[in-house]
Amino acid sequence: MRNGIIYDARRIQAFEGLLALGEYAEKEKAWTQKLWEGFLQDGALMKEWMYYLDHHTFLDEDRCRGYGLTDLYVWQMDRYNLIREIGKNPTACNKETMVLNAFYTMLEMKKDPDTYVKRLTEGRGMDQLL
Repeated sequence: MRNGIIYDARRIQAFEGLLALGEYAEKEKAWTQKLWEGFLQDGALMKEWMYYLDHHTFLDEDRCRGYGLTDLYVWQMDRYNLIREIGKNPTACNKETMVLNAFYTMLEMKKDPDTYVKRLTEGRGMDQLL
């Protein structure tokens, strides 16, 4: 440490990774910035993000009411009808968009778990694909 400045290159890489995926997924900069601010405030979610960048899969240690990022990712798949193979692949339902949406949903779910648990459990439920 010199002059009281701490340089964390890993967080810079995490931010650059988020910007790149956000651009690829056609997310607005304000949306991406809000997600980054959430990562900065939530160390467990930041750890998940860094793991995702390194391994392109979820660590799945961070949970809210028993739900992890994999659960939220599958929920995203169901919402965008990928399981039904409708033959359409808009940006809104590509893998990276759904990954970012899963992280964003986890961030929001931690703020208001009751609302998100209700959304996750309505309809067909998390364990029924068809």
